[in-house]
Amino acid sequence: MAASELYTKYARVWIPDPEEVWKSAELLKDYKPGDKVLQLRLEEGKELEYCLDAKTKELPPLRNPDILVGENDLTALSYLHEPAVLHNLKVRFIDSKLIYTYCGIVLVAINPYEQLPIYGEDIINAYSGQNMGDMDPHIFAVAEEAYKQMARDERNQSIIVSGESGAGKTVSAKYAMRYFATVSGSASEANVEEKVLASNPIMESIGNAKTTRNDNSSRFGKYIEIGFDKRYRIIGANMRTYLLEKSRVVFQAEEERNYHIFYQLCASAALPEFKTLRLGNANYFHYTKQGGSPVIDGVDDAKEMVNTRQACTLLGISDSYQMGIFRILAGILHLGNVEFASRDSDSCTVPPKHEPLTIFCDLMGVEYEEMAHWLCHRKLATATETYIKPISKLHAINARDALAKHIYANLFNWIVDHVNKALHATVKQHSFIGVLDIYGFETFEINSFEQFCINYANEKLQQQFNMHVFKLEQEEYMKEQIPWTLIDFYDNQPCINLIEAKMGVLDLLDEECKMPKGSDDSWAQKLYNTHLNKCALFEKPRMSNKAFIIKHFADKVEYQCEGFLEKNKDTVYEEQIKVLKSSKFKLLLELFQDEEKVLSPTSATPSGRVPLTRMPVKPAKARPGQASKEHKKTVGHQFRNSLHLLMETLNATTPHYVRCIKPNDFKFPFTFDEKRAVQQLRACGVLETIRISAAGFPSRWTYQEFFSRYRVLMKQKDVLGDRKQTCKNVLEKLIQDKDKYQFGKTKIFFRAGQVAYLEKIRADKLRAACIRIQKTIRGWLMRKKYMRMRKAAITIQRHVRGYQARCYATFLRRTRAAITIQKFQRMYVVRKRYQGMRDATIALQALLRGYMVRNKYQMMLREHKCVVLQKHVRGWLARRRYGRTLRAIVYLQCCYRRMMAKRELKKLKIEARSVERYKKLHIGLENKIMQLQRKIDEQNKEYKSLLEKMTSLELTYSTETEKLRSDVERLRMSEEEARNATNRVLSLQEEIAKLRKELHHTQAEKKSIEEWADKYKHETEQLVSELKEQNSLLKTEKEELNRRIHDQAREITESMEKKLVEETKQLELDLNDERLRYQNLLNEFSRLEERYDDLKDEMNLMVSIPKPGHKRTDSTHSSNESEYTFSSEITEAEDLPLRMEEPSEKKAALDMSLFLKLQKRVSELEQEKQSLQDELDRKEEQALRAKAKEEERPPIRGAELEYESLKRQELESENKKLKNELNELQKALTETRAPEVTAPGAPAYRVLLDQLTSVSEELEVRKEEVLILRSQLVSQKEAIQPKHTMTDATILLEDVQKMKDKGEIAQAYIGLKETNRLLESQLQSQKKSHENELESLRGEIQSLKEENNRQQQLLAQNLQLPPEARIEASLQHEITRLTNENLFYEELYADDPKKYQLYRISLYKRMIDLMEQLEKQDKTVRKLKKQLKVFAKKIGELEVGQMENISPGQIIDEPIRPVNIPRKEKDFQGMLEYKKEDEQKLVKNLILELKPRGVAVNLIPGLPAYILFMCVRHADYLNDDQKVRSLLTSTINGIKKVLKKRGDDFETVSFWLSNTCRFLHCLKQYSGEEGFMKHNTPRQNEHCLTNFDLAEYRQVLSDLAIQIYQQLVRVLENILQPMIVSGMLEHETIQGVSGVKPTGLRKRTSSIADEGTYTLDSIIRQLNSFHSVMCQHGMDPELIKQVVKQMFYIIGAVTLNNLLLRKDMCSWSKGMQIRYNVSQLEEWLRDKNLMNSGAKETLEPLIQAAQLLQVKKKTDEDAEAICSMCNALTTAQIVKVLNLYTPVNEFEERVLVSFIRTIQVRLRDRKDSPQLLMDAKHIFPVTFPFNPSSLALETIQIPASLGLGFISRV
Repeated sequence: MAASELYTKYARVWIPDPEEVWKSAELLKDYKPGDKVLQLRLEEGKELEYCLDAKTKELPPLRNPDILVGENDLTALSYLHEPAVLHNLKVRFIDSKLIYTYCGIVLVAINPYEQLPIYGEDIINAYSGQNMGDMDPHIFAVAEEAYKQMARDERNQSIIVSGESGAGKTVSAKYAMRYFATVSGSASEANVEEKVLASNPIMESIGNAKTTRNDNSSRFGKYIEIGFDKRYRIIGANMRTYLLEKSRVVFQAEEERNYHIFYQLCASAALPEFKTLRLGNANYFHYTKQGGSPVIDGVDDAKEMVNTRQACTLLGISDSYQMGIFRILAGILHLGNVEFASRDSDSCTVPPKHEPLTIFCDLMGVEYEEMAHWLCHRKLATATETYIKPISKLHAINARDALAKHIYANLFNWIVDHVNKALHATVKQHSFIGVLDIYGFETFEINSFEQFCINYANEKLQQQFNMHVFKLEQEEYMKEQIPWTLIDFYDNQPCINLIEAKMGVLDLLDEECKMPKGSDDSWAQKLYNTHLNKCALFEKPRMSNKAFIIKHFADKVEYQCEGFLEKNKDTVYEEQIKVLKSSKFKLLLELFQDEEKVLSPTSATPSGRVPLTRMPVKPAKARPGQASKEHKKTVGHQFRNSLHLLMETLNATTPHYVRCIKPNDFKFPFTFDEKRAVQQLRACGVLETIRISAAGFPSRWTYQEFFSRYRVLMKQKDVLGDRKQTCKNVLEKLIQDKDKYQFGKTKIFFRAGQVAYLEKIRADKLRAACIRIQKTIRGWLMRKKYMRMRKAAITIQRHVRGYQARCYATFLRRTRAAITIQKFQRMYVVRKRYQGMRDATIALQALLRGYMVRNKYQMMLREHKCVVLQKHVRGWLARRRYGRTLRAIVYLQCCYRRMMAKRELKKLKIEARSVERYKKLHIGLENKIMQLQRKIDEQNKEYKSLLEKMTSLELTYSTETEKLRSDVERLRMSEEEARNATNRVLSLQEEIAKLRKELHHTQAEKKSIEEWADKYKHETEQLVSELKEQNSLLKTEKEELNRRIHDQAREITESMEKKLVEETKQLELDLNDERLRYQNLLNEFSRLEERYDDLKDEMNLMVSIPKPGHKRTDSTHSSNESEYTFSSEITEAEDLPLRMEEPSEKKAALDMSLFLKLQKRVSELEQEKQSLQDELDRKEEQALRAKAKEEERPPIRGAELEYESLKRQELESENKKLKNELNELQKALTETRAPEVTAPGAPAYRVLLDQLTSVSEELEVRKEEVLILRSQLVSQKEAIQPKHTMTDATILLEDVQKMKDKGEIAQAYIGLKETNRLLESQLQSQKKSHENELESLRGEIQSLKEENNRQQQLLAQNLQLPPEARIEASLQHEITRLTNENLFYEELYADDPKKYQLYRISLYKRMIDLMEQLEKQDKTVRKLKKQLKVFAKKIGELEVGQMENISPGQIIDEPIRPVNIPRKEKDFQGMLEYKKEDEQKLVKNLILELKPRGVAVNLIPGLPAYILFMCVRHADYLNDDQKVRSLLTSTINGIKKVLKKRGDDFETVSFWLSNTCRFLHCLKQYSGEEGFMKHNTPRQNEHCLTNFDLAEYRQVLSDLAIQIYQQLVRVLENILQPMIVSGMLEHETIQGVSGVKPTGLRKRTSSIADEGTYTLDSIIRQLNSFHSVMCQHGMDPELIKQVVKQMFYIIGAVTLNNLLLRKDMCSWSKGMQIRYNVSQLEEWLRDKNLMNSGAKETLEPLIQAAQLLQVKKKTDEDAEAICSMCNALTTAQIVKVLNLYTPVNEFEERVLVSFIRTIQVRLRDRKDSPQLLMDAKHIFPVTFPFNPSSLALETIQIPASLGLGFISRV
C-alpha cells in the first residue's frame, strides 16, 4: 500500500531525540507525496515541523498500535525497527516489571538490580515440560528448551550468555545451571548437580572482582559443559576458561578491587588456621589497597570465605590442599609488599632481612638469598656465554609483578583442573549442554590488549549468531514453501580478517614480539603501514601515533598500543621460576609441573581446556624442534586457538542465545536509560535479528488465527467452509499489493506494517459500530435529560432575570457616581507626579553628559600613546621571530632530506631482494583498492548525513532543554506557593482556635455574671430546679448504668464467643497443621519403605541371578534402540519377586529329588544360554537374528496351534456331552411326572444321582488339574525365563563408539565383512536344520496325539478312585510325565543347545496359552455346576412332594437304599473359618488377584473388607492371637503390594481406599467400645470382638489409608494435570469473546480447539468418571468430599499459576472465560450435592484473579474495591496480575503504573506470603470420620467368582 495510506492524520510516528533517543509524535495532517515537512505534535502537546531528508525522502518510522506494545516477543510487533524495540522493552521493564523478552530466538534479559521472586522451586516446576512459547519469557524457558531439544533431537546444545560487565551474565548462567540441576537430577548418589552448582562460588572467588560497573564482575570467560547420560540426568561437567585478567592481581583502578579471594583471606585472618599466613587488613597490602575500595556494601567477605571453603570441600579439595592454596595466595600478597632500593640508575637491591620477602620465602619454601638476588638480577645468554645483569628498580618492580601474575595464573589453572576432575563423569557421557558465560563488547576511555581480545571474541560470536539467525529464517520459509529471496545482512568477516588473517593485527603483533628490540611504537607503525588507507575498517587517530581504531560490528573502538607487546609476551624471568621449582612446598611444585606438562610438545591439554595465560620461561639455550616453537606461543596466539576451538564446539551444537542488557550505569533498580540500552542492543545483535526478520515476512498467522481475529472484516457471504480459501479471498480485498503477503502451507506471511494496517481497519470498523450504538443511546438519554432540564431552567430563569434586572439598575447608578469621583482624584495625582519627575531628569542629564565627555578625552589620549609603544615593540619581535624560523626551517629540511634518502635507500635494498615476491603479493590489489576507495566514499557520505542529523538533534535537544528548565522553574514556584498557602492555613487555624478559646472564656464570664445577678431573685426556684435536675440525673445515671451493665455483659458474651470461635479455629488450624505434618511424615516413611523394598528386591535379584553382567541399568528406551530390546533390569526386579512368591505353596507337593535335578539342569541350561549369548554378540546386526527367528517360529507355532486346537476340541466335546446329559435329565423330569419315576428307587433317580456324583467328581479333578498345571507352569517359567537385556545392535553400537581411531574402525569394518560371510554360511546351514526340525516336529505332533489319548484313558481310571487318592495319583502322574518329557528332549537336543533353548521357550509360551484355555474351561464348568445345583434343588422339591403321597406301608415294603440327607440351614454367626495354611491363598485371591474392573464391580461395596473382618472375628472367637496377627499383617502387606504394582490405576487405588476405610470402620464398630456401638443393632453388638483389643492395628490401618489417599491424589493429579491449562485457560468455551493477538516467532498453543486438545468438557467428564468410580466402590461420602476438594484445589492452583506466568492470558475477555469455566465447575458441584465440601472455596483465588481482570482499574475507589475484593490473593499475586494485564482490543486500557503503586501502598500492611505461585503439590490433611455399616454380617454371601471355596461360614 502507499505511504499516504499509513501516514494519515492522527497516525503516530517516532522521531529522533538526543535525550530519549526516540520520541513519539502524532501527525496533525495527512502526508502527501512530495511534502518536505511533517506537521507533528509531541506527547507533551508541543507542535513542531519535522523536515524530511531532501535526498532520501525517508519518512520517520511508524509506531505500533497500543495493543501490540508490551509483547513477549519483539518479532510479534508489526513495525520492526529500533524505536519499536526500545519502547517495547521499556514498557515491559518499567511498567510491567518484566525483565525478560524474546526477540526471535534471542532472550533479552535486563538487569533489574533488585532481587525478584521469580527463580524459586515453584517457578522451575512451572516451566518444566512446557513449550517455550506457552509461558512468559524466562531464563528457565530457554534452559527447558535446550534440555528438551537435547532429549528430542539427540543433539548437544549450548546457551550463549553475553553482555556488558554488570548486565547479569554470570547470574543468568547460574540460574540456567540451577535449572538443569533441579529438573534432571543426578544419575548417581554422588549429587553431581550439587557439585556443578558448588563450582560457582569457587570460580567467583578466584575469577571475579569489583569494577566500577559491577560489584561481582567475571574477569574471565568460561564455557561449562554439563554432561548427561542416556536418561538425561546430570553425570558430570567440564569447564573451559578464557583470558583471565592477570593484570588485576597487581593493579586496580580507582574504586575497584582485586579478586574476591584476597579480601576473603584478609577478612578471615583472625582464624587460628590462618595465623601462619601472617595476614592483616586489606589496606596493609599493596595488591589490595590500590583501588581504595576494599569493602563491598552488603557483602561479608568472611562469610563468603566460609562458602568458598565449603564448596572446595564438596568438590573434593582436601583441607591440606585448601591451606596450600591459601598459603600461595597469602604469599602473593606479601610479594606485592616487597620494596626495592636503587643503587644507581641500572641496579637495585632488596633491603636486608626485608620482612615481606622473608614471609613470602617462608610460605613458598624457598631460599631468601636466592629470591632476593634474582628479583634484582636477570640472566642473559649468548651463543657462547651467560651473563648475570642487574636490573633497575622499575624493571625489578615489573619482574615482581610478572611473577605474582604468573603464580596466580598457574594457581587459577590448577584449581580449574581440580574442579574439572571433581566434576568428571564416572560413566559415559551421552550428551551435553554447554553454558557460555563470556564478556560482552567493551569500549572504555583507554582500551588495551584485554579489550582487544574481548571484542575479537565478540566479533566471532556475532558472525556465528548472524549465520544461525539467517539459517533459521531460510528454513522457516522453505518449510512453508514461501519463495526465498536473499536477505542482505551485515557480515563481519572483513573485521575478523583484519584481526586474525595473515598480516593481520594479531599476526603483526606476534611478529613484533619475536623481534629482539620490538616495541609498541614500532608495532603501531607496522599497523599503519600495512592497513592504513588499505582497509576501511582500520583507522588512525588524528592526535596520536600510538593508537589505532577498528570499526567493529557494534562501534568504533580506539586501542592504545602501550602494553600490547608486554601482555602478549607474558614474560617471566626463568631464574625466578627455577627458585620456585626448588621449593619444598608440594602444591607449588605441582603448579609448575603442570605447566611443564602442558607446554611439552607431546602432552595434551588437560580437561579439554586451553591454557591462555601460561608463558614458559625461556632457557639459556633454545632447544631445537617443536618444543622451542611451543614455548614461543603468545597469549594472542593461544587465545585465537582457543576461540577457534570454542567456535567449533558451538557450531556442533544447537545454540540458544541470552543477551543481557544493563539498563543504567548507576545500578538503580528498574531505571531505564535509553541511550545505554540502544548501545547494547546494537552491540549484542538484537537489532540485527530484527532487521533480518523485517527484511522478509516478520508477521506470521495460522489460517484459523487469522480467521478468528479478522472475522469482523468479513461479510457472511465471504465465509466459506474452507478457512484457507476464505482468508485468501478476504486478503485480496483488503490488501491490493500481493507482494505484501504470502500464503504458506499452514500460515499467512505478512511484511512489516501489514498487521498494523489490518488492525487499523479492524479498529475502525469496531469503532464505527461502537459510535453508532453510542450515538443512539446517548441521543435518547440526552433528549430525556434535556426536556427535564428545560422545564426547570425556564422556571429558574423567570425569577433570576427579574432579580438580575433590579440589581443591574442599582449597579449602573453607583458606577456613574464612582467614575466622576475617580476622574478628578486621578488627574490631580498624575499631574503632581509628572512635575517632580521632569525636574529630576533634567538635573541628572546635565551631570551625566559632562562626566562622559571627560572620560572620552582621557581614553583617546591613552590610546595614542599605546600605539606609539606597540609600533616599536612589534617590529623588534617580528625581526627576531623571522630569524629563528629561518634557522629552524633550514635544519628541518636537512633532517627531512636525510631521512628521505635513508628511506629511499632502504626501499631500494628491499626491492632489490624481493621484487618478484611483491609482484606476486600485489596481484589484484588495484581492484581491491578501487573497491575500498568506493567504500570510503560511501562511508564519507553516510558520515555527512549522520553529521547533519546530529546537528538537527542538537537543535531539538537545546529547545527541549530550555522548555524543561522553564517547566522545572514553574513547578518550583507552584511548590513554593503551595507551601506558603499551607503555612497560611495553619496560622489561620491557630488563630481560629485562639478565638474559640476567647469566645468560650467570654461566654463563661457572661454566664457567671447572669447567674450572679439572678441568684437573689430566683433562689427558691433554683433550689427546686436543682433538686429536680439531680433527681432526673440520678434516674438517667441509673438507667445509663443499667444499660452499660447490659452492654458490657453482652459485649463480654460476644467477645467470649468470638474468642472461643477464634480459639476453635486456631485449634483446628493447629490440628490440621499437625495432621498435615504427620501425614507428610507418613508419606515420607512410605516412600522410604518402598525404597527399602526396591533395594531389597534388587539385592535378592542380584543374589538369585548368577550373571548380572549383562543387565543394563538404564530403563528408558532411546530412539536408537532396537525394537527387539528386552525389558530392563528395573522391570525384572519388580516382576521377579511376584513371580517367585506365587508358587511358593505349590512347590511343596513336588518330589524334592526331582526338583533338585531339574534345578541343576536349569543352571546348566543358563550357562549354555550365556555362551550362546556371547556368540550372538559377535554377529553383525539384530535384523539377521530376527529374520532367523521368524523362519524358526512358523513350524513351532504350527505345532502349538495344532495341539491347542486338539485340546480345545476335546474339552468342547466333553462339554457337549455334559450338556446332552443335562438335557436328557430335563426331558426325563418334564415328560414323566409319575411318582414311580421320581421315587428314590426309580431308575431315573439312580441315573441322575450317578451322573451328578460323577460330574461333581470330574469337576473337582479338573480344578485340581488346573492348580497342578499352574504350579508347573510357574516353576518352569522361572527355570527357563530368558535373561536377555541387551541386543546385539546395542553392543555393536557401543563397540563402534569406543573405536575412536581410524585404524581401529577400518579393522572393525574388515572384521564385520568376514563376520557377514560367516553369518551367511550359518544362515544356510540353519535353514537346512530348520527344515529337518519341521519334519521332526510333525512327528512330535503325532506322538502328542497318542499321548493325549493315553491321558484320557488315565483320567477315566482316576475317576474310579476315591477323591484323596485321585488327586495324589494325578499329581504323581503329571510330575512323571513332565520329567520324562524334559529328559527326553534333553537327550534329543543334547548336541544342539540352541534347538533345546528354542524348544523350552516354545514350551513356555504353549503353557501360558494352555493356562488361558484352562481358565476359560473352568468358567464353563462353573456355569454347568450352577445349572446342576438348580436341577438338584428341583429334584429335592419333587422328592418331598412324592414322599408326602406315599403310604407308610409302601415305605416299609420298599428296600432301604443309602441316600444323601441335606443339612438343615443353621443360624450363622457372621464369621468365616479358614485353615492356617490357606491364609496366603486367601490374601492372593481376595487382594492380590482381585481386579476392581470386572469381578469386583458386581460385588457388595466393601465386600473384601467384610470378608477379612469376618475372618478376624473367627480368629478372635478361637482366641488365636497368632492367627489374628498373621492375618492382619498379611492383609496390610497384600494391599501395599497391590498398590505398588498397580498404583497408577485410579480404580485400583480408589477400590482399596474404600475397602481399607470400611475395614477400619468395622474394627471400630465391632471393637466393643461404647463410643462406636451407638448405632449398632442388638445383633451387631453380639458380633463384637471378645478377646483382643485391636486399637494398635486400627492406627496402622489408618496410616495405611492415609498413604492410599495420598497415592490417590497423586494419581488423579497426574491425570488432570495435562487437561487443566488447556481446558481452563486456552480453550475458548465462549466462542468469539477473545480475539487472538499477533504472536511472534515463539508460537503459543492455540486457544482454538483442535482434535486431541482438552476442553472444559474433558475436565468435567473426567470429574464425572472419578466420582462415579468412587461411588461405585462405596467410598464414604465425607471422604469423597475431601477428594473433590483436593481435585478442585489442584485445578485452581495450576490454573492460577499459569495465569501468573502468561501475559497473553491476562485480559478482560480471558477473565470472562475463566469465570464461565468456574461457574461450570460450581454447577457440577451442585449436581453432585458437593457444595458443602469446601471445594468451591479452593477456587476463590482463581475467581478473584478473574474478577481482577474485569474490574475497573483507574481511580482510588477502584483500588479500594480491589483491595477489599481480593482477600484470597497475596499482594505479590495482585501486583503481578495488574502488571501482566494486556488489552486484546484498542477499547481496553492498560493499567497505569501509578495505580499499581497505589495498590501496593494500600496493601503494605497486609501480612501474607511473599510467594508468587500457589503450591500445586499441597495435599490437605485427610480425616476418616467413623461411618458404621447397617449391613448384618450373617447375611453376607461369598460369590463363587472370588475363588474362596476353602473358607466356610460359621
